[in-house]
Amino acid sequence: MQNWFLAPWPELIASPVVWITVTLVVYLAAFRIYDHFNNHPLLLPVLTAVIVVVGILMATNTPYAEYEQATRFLYFLIGPATVALAVPLYTQLPRLRQMWKPISVALLVGCFTAILSALGIAWVFGATTDTLLSLAPKSATMPIAMEVADLTGGIASLTTVACAITGISGAILTGGLLRFMKITDPVAHGFAMGLSAHAIGTGRAFQVDETTGAFSALGLSLNGVATAVVVPFVLAALGLFTF
Repeated sequence: MQNWFLAPWPELIASPVVWITVTLVVYLAAFRIYDHFNNHPLLLPVLTAVIVVVGILMATNTPYAEYEQATRFLYFLIGPATVALAVPLYTQLPRLRQMWKPISVALLVGCFTAILSALGIAWVFGATTDTLLSLAPKSATMPIAMEVADLTGGIASLTTVACAITGISGAILTGGLLRFMKITDPVAHGFAMGLSAHAIGTGRAFQVDETTGAFSALGLSLNGVATAVVVPFVLAALGLFTF
């Protein structure tokens, strides 16, 4: 009787519908908790949902590769969601035209700092070449970072994890750091959040106000393009990649 009851479970757990449903339900529950506690940064839905989903995977002995395959449709939605961020950005277009010079400088400094700091810290701790190649694009939004990692010979799955950690830590720390530095301008706040914490940080920025969110979306978009262009040249200059 027990074997009859347990027999369908492996096939059921492997179903994409099951894991997509589990992921969405866990995320919605995490978002409700986040909203209930007034958007406390330590309760970011992405962070708490990841912890719960990892726990479920461990409890059911489900390999991550199987979960990744089952939820591939959700990965596909990252692209359209990123493109949709252009809508609020369009409303800030006149202001953007006035500020293109400081934004350009901030973009270049931020992009190079993100790439070189990731490579430098990883190198100090003895990271392998594959790891260095995977970490270099971590501050770009995930779809772009994964493509850059594939292009340069990195490990896309490791880049995905690095992007998630970067986004979560950036969303948690950036707001407090900017307040400590007494930076209250929504443009500076938003652009810094998007540049350093990409989509996860942008989601948090939109909870502040529309201007902060729009310029966070701008930082995310521009840094994604800049990272895709700059990373191969930086890696080539360091002897880690050849065209």
